[in-house]
Amino acid sequence: MRIAVIGGGPGGLYCAALCRQLDPRHEVTVWERNAPEDTFGFGVVFSDETLGGVEHADPAVFAAMRRHTVRWDDIDVHHRGTVTTSGGHGFSAMGRKELLAILQDRCAEVGVVTHFRTPAPDLDALRASHDLVIASDGANSAVRAGGAFGGQVQTGRSRYMWLGTDRVFGAFTFDVRETPHGVMQLHGYPYSADASTVIVEMHDDVWRRAFADVAALDLAPGENDTASIALVGELFADLLDGAKLVGNNSRWLAFPTVTTRTWREGNVVLLGDAAHTAHFSIGSGTKLAMEDALALAACLHEQPSVEGALAAYEDERRPVVASTQRAAAASREWFEDIGHYVHQEPRQFAFNIVTRSRRVTHDNLRLRDPGFVAAADRWFAAGREPVPPMFQPYRLGPLELRNRIVVSAMDMYRAVDGLPAEFHLVHLGSKALGGAGLVMTEMVCVSPEGRITPGCTGLYTPEQEAAWTRIVEFVHTGTAARIGVQLGHSGRKGSTKLMWEGIDEPLPVGGWDVVGPSPIPYSPANAVPRELTDADLAEITEGFVASAQAAGRAGFDVLELHCAHGYLLSSFLSPLTNRRTDRYGGDLEHRLRFPLEVFDAVRACWPADRPMTVRISATDWHDGGTDVEDAVRIAQAFAAHGAAGIDVSTGQVVSTEQPAYGRSYQTPYADRIRNAVPGVAVIAVGAISSWDDVNSILLAGRADLCALGRPHLYDPQWTLHAAAEQGYTGPGAVWPDPFAAGSRRPRTGRADEPRPRLSLG
Repeated sequence: MRIAVIGGGPGGLYCAALCRQLDPRHEVTVWERNAPEDTFGFGVVFSDETLGGVEHADPAVFAAMRRHTVRWDDIDVHHRGTVTTSGGHGFSAMGRKELLAILQDRCAEVGVVTHFRTPAPDLDALRASHDLVIASDGANSAVRAGGAFGGQVQTGRSRYMWLGTDRVFGAFTFDVRETPHGVMQLHGYPYSADASTVIVEMHDDVWRRAFADVAALDLAPGENDTASIALVGELFADLLDGAKLVGNNSRWLAFPTVTTRTWREGNVVLLGDAAHTAHFSIGSGTKLAMEDALALAACLHEQPSVEGALAAYEDERRPVVASTQRAAAASREWFEDIGHYVHQEPRQFAFNIVTRSRRVTHDNLRLRDPGFVAAADRWFAAGREPVPPMFQPYRLGPLELRNRIVVSAMDMYRAVDGLPAEFHLVHLGSKALGGAGLVMTEMVCVSPEGRITPGCTGLYTPEQEAAWTRIVEFVHTGTAARIGVQLGHSGRKGSTKLMWEGIDEPLPVGGWDVVGPSPIPYSPANAVPRELTDADLAEITEGFVASAQAAGRAGFDVLELHCAHGYLLSSFLSPLTNRRTDRYGGDLEHRLRFPLEVFDAVRACWPADRPMTVRISATDWHDGGTDVEDAVRIAQAFAAHGAAGIDVSTGQVVSTEQPAYGRSYQTPYADRIRNAVPGVAVIAVGAISSWDDVNSILLAGRADLCALGRPHLYDPQWTLHAAAEQGYTGPGAVWPDPFAAGSRRPRTGRADEPRPRLSLG
């Protein structure tokens, strides 16, 4: 097989050497437009997994790398005069120039032909003359740009500069500085016995204030921004301790995140940065490129055809890279917004920075460095007994909750004429028995026309009030949980089928008129809502008040106003659904007017010793819609009017939304509000499924409470089981007396294990 490799970086060279080594019959040629010694950057970081793959595939390369590799375990976080250390992380790094020299030598040993200072021939000619073309030509790949790979490049909101120093750091070092210009952060790590890599990064606004006057923006290739390097040296002089900074084509850059629809087109395949990039704060792009090279060479060796090999390569690597890119995006965004976190106490700030990408968690850190996590847990306990963060009590306004777990509001669609029945008693009762601190009802509608579907519950008749009272009394007398009611009005999303019959699809018969702030249907299939008049708004407000009064009589502990997911109050908040020109439309202040009027009316009739919360959609996931900065202002407005908590959800406002789903994908929005709106509890919700993630979210200060829905459908005793799995038996997770025997039962299920001697009647 004839193989052409475009790009002589580590990924391209390593893939070339592996292909030739696995089958010496391959004719492998590399073209690199730069000189052999030319490279950008200083040190590269590898995981143990990557090094293990190199050792297995090519012991000679691994042995050569080991001779140049330095290893360390600690992360040092410098913040407000305090250094907090977290250990057990296991980093390895080496010089990029040394790595290139090793791979160049290996290519020569196995017979790869390399052409340096030579641009690659025309791509079409290479495709015709070779069986395979591997494009490893970097983030600015000409091959990707000229093909049908569907490539996209998005740049972040920060500027960074890559430097070197003769100061040898003893740990992976984060130094966060609050300067007159704004927050800057340096992260550095050793890559040899006498040198370290230094990366300085800051939000673009901070960079413009601090460096725009000295930065040389039109540098020639290979030229360093010497004025900026000197200023960085002055700003971090105490950390550098007399060591000098050196540049290598060092200038201010905005990190480009490369994504592609596909990595292959015919016999051309992308590798490394040409196919994908991941922000340097979660690791080296060289690491990903070498992992790509390992996978591609193996697939070419194992598969009978080039087409099959390229398909297998992409199938194997794309999910891994996608996961890495999600973590990298979370990390990049955290650093872009680092100014939101510097107010945190140093112990919490260090935990936050170490767990920023969500790949490292509370439990993972506990295994790596028990002392670090124990100290963080003690800080979080604030004088109470240190226990897993999720089992620390919390005061929501005047209401004491025994732990930080909320059963999220989930529509069940099992009511008849708005009346909750035995299903709701069993459903909510079982969740309350399961250990959560607070159990929320589904959206309880304030009028028949305010229902989403014919199966939605209401609180607008005496019969409904009596049914809810029975449920509340069971929770209060039979469990240690508190119970909250979520009040809402469906607005333009009403008069639809039950979820399992066709979510958001209009009823074919038996429907009712829908209303909204403006005559804009939820989708082309849904009815056009009638635009509400002042009289209509007054009537709806009265409905909310009457339902709130009934909820108070029923004994609910918390009342949540549903201002999310495109229902009536939410549709007033979004500019995509509110086009009014009166006092209820226009800018955000005016779009907030009606939801705040409803909140004030409900707060006035709701018992003063019981808290109110508000659920919001922090983003519409759509251009021109509500974004996170709007969400902060919305949260501030409700807090100013007396909300004790903000329940932070997202989306479902317009049918054309494009949400970025993923693990804990809504938590960054809760995080933003939690660190921008003091004095109000923030509830995180959305794809939070593990107790480890809950502990991490709480301890990092991303939220005060965590609401989980689907996990409680899968396991009504989720909270009690989470306690058992963590070995916790304290007051935050007390098993109901009738269930106590189950708390001691072995959980492995092995048939040969002895069973406790129980009397079950």
